[in-house]
Amino acid sequence: MKNKLLVVLLLSMTTTLAYAGLADDLKSKVESKSKDAAAAKANKEIAAKVNKRLLAEGRKNQCSFKSGTDELEKGCGTKAKKLANTIIDVKKTLQSQGYSGFKFIASGHTDSSGDTAKNKELSLRRAKVMVKELIAQGVKADDIEAVGMGSEMPLVKPDDTPAKKAKNRRYEIQVRF
Repeated sequence: MKNKLLVVLLLSMTTTLAYAGLADDLKSKVESKSKDAAAAKANKEIAAKVNKRLLAEGRKNQCSFKSGTDELEKGCGTKAKKLANTIIDVKKTLQSQGYSGFKFIASGHTDSSGDTAKNKELSLRRAKVMVKELIAQGVKADDIEAVGMGSEMPLVKPDDTPAKKAKNRRYEIQVRF
């Protein structure tokens, strides 16, 4: 009888300890997810702030391309240098605040004229040209990548005048975590 009682008592204790271990695991996972959510929220907030600065600087220092090509017009060097300096400064600031795992994205955009697939390809080529130019101005190659957006994200709709089309032919620099 004593042996049966001892077995029942041991089983009860083992079950209780197992549940306690599961509870600790669950608590740990919940805390981890909570920390991840807080980090994601902080990253989203800092990205919005940084991207506002990068977009403004990109608009001030927009280089032009010859129509229908990925060839830069003359006079881009100074603008690209200012933009590169901003990217380098943003990187230093983010790192000094403990942020890591981010990348700068140069997205190319076109107006709505012409073939959608060709515009997508042209926008990527233009973004790659800008990445190359920014790297030449001091941005590290591992820190930036090019993406072609085509005419998917116009600044102005409809782009039915030469001035509106010109505004939609652009590149933008943003940070992504």
